[in-house]
Amino acid sequence: MKKGGKRTLPAPKEEDVVLFRAEVADATPLGQHGRFLHPFDPPPALPLSRLRDEREVMLESLTDPSHWDESVETGEELVYVRQGISRQVLRKLRKGEWRVQAELDLHGLTRADAKIELVEFLHECFRHGARCVRIIHGKGLGSPNREPVLKQAVRHWLAQREEVLAYVQARPADGGGGAVVVLLKSQP
Repeated sequence: MKKGGKRTLPAPKEEDVVLFRAEVADATPLGQHGRFLHPFDPPPALPLSRLRDEREVMLESLTDPSHWDESVETGEELVYVRQGISRQVLRKLRKGEWRVQAELDLHGLTRADAKIELVEFLHECFRHGARCVRIIHGKGLGSPNREPVLKQAVRHWLAQREEVLAYVQARPADGGGGAVVVLLKSQP
């Protein structure tokens, strides 16, 4: 050891130097920065245009003109049926004879978010073969002026969807005026 506490290493033996150089003969020297720079692989491209187009199509599909019969109003209960669907289907739907296979709760969502959730939900239900679903839009008790924000919007959006055959207000035990039971087309 030297003065001041610094350590010095003994010089390597000549045969160790020769062995070391033979082992590292194939090595590539580091660049001038003293670090190895890994090759950069760019991340896979995101199809942003396609994703944006799909989202726009989803939103547009809810605002197209309706090809549905006008509603049949009985008190506050709104009932929609697609042209060519028997009124007996409505009766069975109203009585709860169709088993609800999926449910969507839109409480707390904005109109825009609710619209997107509804479209995606209906698409997935149709794709998986669900025929009868319940959509909870709420009664508006927590809304300004205690008026339902989503009730009429959901019913309007449903009437524009091709996969929707009919819907009725849910029975009191299933949500009453705060939900609708929807009958979807069967898959071909």
